[in-house]
Amino acid sequence: MRIIPATPDDLVACQVIYAHHVLYGTGTFEEVPPSLEMLTMRYETILAAGYSWLVAQDDSGCLGFAYYGPFRARPAYRYTVEDSIYVRDEAQGRGVGRALLAAVVASAASAGYKQMLALIGDSENLGSIGVHASQGFREVGRIYDVGFKFNRWLDVVTMQRAL
Repeated sequence: MRIIPATPDDLVACQVIYAHHVLYGTGTFEEVPPSLEMLTMRYETILAAGYSWLVAQDDSGCLGFAYYGPFRARPAYRYTVEDSIYVRDEAQGRGVGRALLAAVVASAASAGYKQMLALIGDSENLGSIGVHASQGFREVGRIYDVGFKFNRWLDVVTMQRAL
């Protein structure tokens, strides 16, 4: 497996991976998968602002993707970023998420950011919570019953790591 900067050619695979998470998972609170055009706009916005969007690949293709971007738009938050990680369904449990997270943490640290946050949809998302904990994140808060998806209320777990 190799972790490399995403290119526009990777976005079709990223859109497919993300659409699966939107339609079947609670890690994102989106309910309708964004189009390739919308995902491309998100990618371009992340890169134009100087953040990183990475993909994990092997001989089977794109295994997952991760990026970091602004936590909030207000200037006082300019040294704090938020990560997002999505792994292809059949590649889960193989260390892809951990490798992607380690790479975005390293990228953000080398770019001079001081804190990284993860806002994890669904407090039952033990895989994402565990991957973040394995990379030095700690839970700093929980917001209860703020999302409603698949006919159930979902919490958001906030995890943080100094860079």
